[in-house]
Amino acid sequence: MRENIKAPYDRIGVLIGINGSTKSEIEKRGEVTIDIDSKAGTIIIESDSINALRAVDVVKAIARGFSPERAYRLFDDEMVILDIIELSKSVSTPKELKRILGRIIGKDGKTREIIESLTGSYISVYGKTISVIGYPEQTQIVRKAIEMLVEGAPHGTVYGFLEKKKQELKRAQMDYYM
Repeated sequence: MRENIKAPYDRIGVLIGINGSTKSEIEKRGEVTIDIDSKAGTIIIESDSINALRAVDVVKAIARGFSPERAYRLFDDEMVILDIIELSKSVSTPKELKRILGRIIGKDGKTREIIESLTGSYISVYGKTISVIGYPEQTQIVRKAIEMLVEGAPHGTVYGFLEKKKQELKRAQMDYYM
C-alpha cells in the first residue's frame, strides 16, 4: 500500500515531533514507512501491514489539527474512527465560514468542549474542516450537532439534542452489558 497525503505546512512540525519522535511512533505502531517532504507538504506512507490504514488516519488527524496524543486513540481502539466534515460546501463566503466556525467553537472554546464532553469524542476545528475522533455513533451525533449549528439552530437546542443523545448512548451501553 502507498498513500499520499497533503498536509498544511504548519502541521508538518507536529507530525515529525521533537527529534522525529511522533513520526517514529506512527511508523512503529502502524508498521509503516513515512517520507515527509516538508517544503511541498506531502507525506508518503508505505506498508504491507493492515495497521497502515490506521497510520494513515493518525497522520490525517494530526494534519487536521489534533495533537499526536489524541490522534493515537485511533491506534488504541480499532472501533474508533476519524470523520472529517468539510465546511466549504456549506458556506459561500469567507465571512460566513468565520461566523460558522465561531458558532462551533463557541466563546473561549466552550461549545466545542461541551460537544466533546457530551459525546465522549475529540473535535478539532482547523481551516475549513471539523474533524472528529470517536466511535461511529459518537461521530454521527457530532456530525448532526455541527449540521444544526451550521443551519443556525440556537446553541441551547443543540445542547439539548446532545444531552438526549448522551442518555441514549448510556442506555445502549447498559443494554449491551446486561
